[in-house]
Amino acid sequence: MRAALVRVEFSGPAASEDLEELRLLALSAGVEPIVSFTARRGSPDPALFVGSGKAQEIRQAVEAEGLEVVIFDHALSPAQQRNLERVLQVSVVDRTSLILDIFAQRAKSHEGKIQVELAQLSHLSTRLVRGWTHLERQKGGIGLRGPGETQLETDRRLIGDRVKMLRVKLEKLERQRATQRRARHRAGTFSVSLVGYTNAGKSTLFNALTHATAYAADQLFATLDTTSRRVYLEGVGSVVLSDTVGFIRELPHQLVEAFKATLEETIQADLLLHVVDAASSARFEQIEQVNAVLAEIGAEHIPQILVWNKIDATGLEPAIEHDECGTIRRVALSARTGSGLDLLRGALVTVAQGPALAPQQGAPWQIDPTRIGVAT
Repeated sequence: MRAALVRVEFSGPAASEDLEELRLLALSAGVEPIVSFTARRGSPDPALFVGSGKAQEIRQAVEAEGLEVVIFDHALSPAQQRNLERVLQVSVVDRTSLILDIFAQRAKSHEGKIQVELAQLSHLSTRLVRGWTHLERQKGGIGLRGPGETQLETDRRLIGDRVKMLRVKLEKLERQRATQRRARHRAGTFSVSLVGYTNAGKSTLFNALTHATAYAADQLFATLDTTSRRVYLEGVGSVVLSDTVGFIRELPHQLVEAFKATLEETIQADLLLHVVDAASSARFEQIEQVNAVLAEIGAEHIPQILVWNKIDATGLEPAIEHDECGTIRRVALSARTGSGLDLLRGALVTVAQGPALAPQQGAPWQIDPTRIGVAT
């Protein structure tokens, strides 16, 4: 499927890394980006988001290149999406729908599929006016419609019933996870969760530390399902290491809500390893985005160590950084080559043996990325 990409800047210069991220998202969804459009506006156009002039420019490219879809790097209102489709005469997809589609393609486990479907239905419920849903056709249609109901009302009722059923299933799975966590807590097992921006290398690091074979690829959202393994550390014993879904700028709220059961592993961890792509020019912005999502799910109080990954692409040497109090703050390594993994294991031993990263005076530990010098 051939596509045009559109990004609008409302303040400051156009950010090339944001457009590159949209291109990677499109590729992850199986779409081939052909042309890109950027624009600057003071505020979104209420009807077409980009304004009529830019919309006509995009339509000309759609016709000239034979494009099948236009992808916006923004959340569009249902009305804006309908208006754009009338003008452009092709399907229009916003950032939220694109990310939801990628998650739907990547979900493998039963729990992951339930979480993604719940997020999709939450998003769809605001856009039912766009047409007939697939749900009634799956259910058989005849005999389901209440007296005097319109198709829109029927769709809403069917979605509501499906959402209730999915939430019941997720609650059951959440109780199972809670039981497992209580068992680990009673055994005094130290737990560590890998968090970070998507494609920062979390799964590669997870496999390197645990000798597991979790799926790892150079693509956005390669991991959706939380995987936990025990890791033996000399002087500590077994600790539980969990690989979690990656975060991204403007992660759809529906996904955060739907994946709360999975993200409970993050909330309940004793330590977070915040994996950062040291080779990314947007690394500091990505750190801020991850910390924002952690705050949204209630995990901002959990101590964390920054893992500066992919140093093989930056020319940095493996290193471990302490603050003025001697507390471990950052470990620079390459999960792909294994360089610096021994430093990270040593850091985990140090933290597991004592409250080296305990938040002081009840305040959450915060990283100041401006203090970290990184070669580019």
